[in-house]
Amino acid sequence: MLRGLLIISIALCVASCGRLGLGNASKRAESQTTLPFKAKLSKGEDRAFSVAVVHKGSGLDQVRESVRFEATKYCLLNFGGSDADWQMSAVSNDWAFTQDGDKLVFNGTCTAI
Repeated sequence: MLRGLLIISIALCVASCGRLGLGNASKRAESQTTLPFKAKLSKGEDRAFSVAVVHKGSGLDQVRESVRFEATKYCLLNFGGSDADWQMSAVSNDWAFTQDGDKLVFNGTCTAI
């Protein structure tokens, strides 16, 4: 009798585990470290996106880390993979960006199939 109740209790507990991830709570992702800048992603057509960040004169590597996090989160949660193809600059052979006031805007495409 006790054995049967234990098995049923375990089965019910395990069956309810999947319900914890339902809703918008599973769409939230946060960086484990503090990112240097606040970046905002805008969805484009198909798998394309753009990420804008206010850089305030800091180094491009710090700006890229904030941009990369938003893109990785978007691609992973929406397309199942974290890889992105970034628009490249022919001059610097690095990520291309445009300046919109005090923002730098980077463009990319999620590559997960």
